[in-house]
Formats: sequence, structure tokens, C-alpha cells
Amino acid sequence: MEFAHTPIMLNEVIDGLNIHPDGIYLDGTIGGAGHSSEIAAKLGPGGHLYGTDQDGAAIEASTARLAPFADRVTIIRTNYSQALAELAGLGVTALDGILLDLGVSSYQLDDEERGFSYRFDTGLDMRMDTRSDLTAAKIVNTYSQQDLARIIREYGEEQFAANIAKHIAARRNEKAIETTGELSDIIHAAIPARMRAGGGNPCKKTFQALRIECNGELDVLKDSIDGFADSLKPGGRLCIITFHSLEDRIVKEAFRRYENPCICPPQFPVCTCGRKPIGRAVTRKPLTAGPDELKNNPRASSAKLRIFEKTQ
Repeated sequence: MEFAHTPIMLNEVIDGLNIHPDGIYLDGTIGGAGHSSEIAAKLGPGGHLYGTDQDGAAIEASTARLAPFADRVTIIRTNYSQALAELAGLGVTALDGILLDLGVSSYQLDDEERGFSYRFDTGLDMRMDTRSDLTAAKIVNTYSQQDLARIIREYGEEQFAANIAKHIAARRNEKAIETTGELSDIIHAAIPARMRAGGGNPCKKTFQALRIECNGELDVLKDSIDGFADSLKPGGRLCIITFHSLEDRIVKEAFRRYENPCICPPQFPVCTCGRKPIGRAVTRKPLTAGPDELKNNPRASSAKLRIFEKTQ
């Protein structure tokens, strides 16, 4: 199937990056190049866009889509956590703008073989990088019941996490859990009928939790965001699109820390820690998709865009 991923808040992202024709930019999650094609179109001969993605299908699709801009685009298959190291190897150490779109692409959700969605009965995979050894099947079949409950509770914010983990453990004692359909049946059985009738698919939170664990999504974001802020030139912008509260909280707290890094006790009359702000949050509240976009792309409903500008 064709790699398709409708770019979220495209105009807001392009405006937020404040693109200069001769600037150097990074799209750390290039996907199908929806955002990147617009960034590249605004660059002149002196500008350059670097794009990274861990998904092989995304690399193939973005390479094809950005072929008209081959003179100003470099695409690398890697997790965005390694993007700055890859760029340093190419002699690039300072950037005018960085974009991270942390959502799962429509291609990944709609491709039955990837195992991201409970809409299909297929193998439990959920790997964004198919070169990785860790799959969702390995998680549900080898993690302890206690670890499963913790993951589902923390990453899925699921109130029935303990019972879901209990049901998973009981089922895998009979046979390995191999498909999304089997896991969906287990989750339905673990959640009280009165709660299942409340609307929405009861599998959503558990599938989200397993996907986050499978791809180390929150750890990667926590470990990478400071480096991205440090790599910006004065006036450079960092735009991050998140799709759930756990990601958004990490971004919000990081941007707040960049604005106010002081760790002195509140009773100190003056700052003695010596930590200085490095920039400002352009968006005091996150930007969200407008009604027209939501009508055409309902998957944008949970997206939040935060923008930070480095000032020194």
C-alpha cells in the first residue's frame, strides 16, 4: 500500500518554523514527507533539509516525494534520537529549525501487517523500526504480569490495567498470544461490560501502551529533547507535535525549563545557581487543529503543537 500520512497542522508548522531560504532544518520524523515537502519548497540553493525516520517504508516514500528537491534534501534511516549524531558526522552541528511529529502515520495504522491497530486481526508487531527485535507479541508473552500492569497503567492511563494484565497472564499460560485479535478479545473480557458500553474502543489504551513500550517512545523523547534545543542557532525554532498527554507533558516541562532553568530555593532573594534561560515558548498553550482540518482528518483531534524559540 502507498505510504500516506496527512500532515497535521501543516500551516501552523510551517509558520512556526519561520523558515529562511538559506536555513538548515531537520525533520526528525519525516514519514511520508507531508511537512518536509513544504519545508523543502521554501528553501533556496543555500538551504538544506535533513530528514530522518526509523521506518523503512517512510524512507522509501519520502525519498520519492522529495526527489524534485534532491539538491537540498538528505534523508537518513535512523531513529530521531540519533539524528544529531548523524548530522554531526556530516559536519552539521547547528540548526535553524527542527520538527518532530510524534504521531503514528496513517500508513502504519492502516497497514494490517504492521499490527498497530485493533481494527485488524493480524500479527502482534507494532515496531516502527522493523529491524528491532522487540515486538508487541514478545512484550505480552514474556513480560511479568506486574510489568504489564505497570506499562498499561502508566503508558495507557488505563484504570483496568491490573485486570487486563491478569487476563493476559492467564491466557498465555494456555498458549502464546500471537495476534491483535487475540489480544483484543482478552482486553474486552477484562473490562466490565458497563465500561465497554461507554463509547470508544476499549482496546485503545492498551494498544497505545504496548506501542509506546515496544518503540521506547517516551524515553527517546526525554533523552533527545535537550539535545535538540541545544543544537538550535539563535532564533532557531523547535516544533513538536504530540498525540497524548504523556508526550505533551514532557515537551511542556522541557520548554518551561528552558525558559526558567533556575533551581534556587524560592526564598533566595537572587539567583545563585547561575542557570540562564536559553529561549522562550512561542506557544503559551499548545496549538490544535481547527474545525476544517478536523473535518478532513479526524486523526488530528488529539494533536497538540508546541513551539520553542532559542534566543541565545
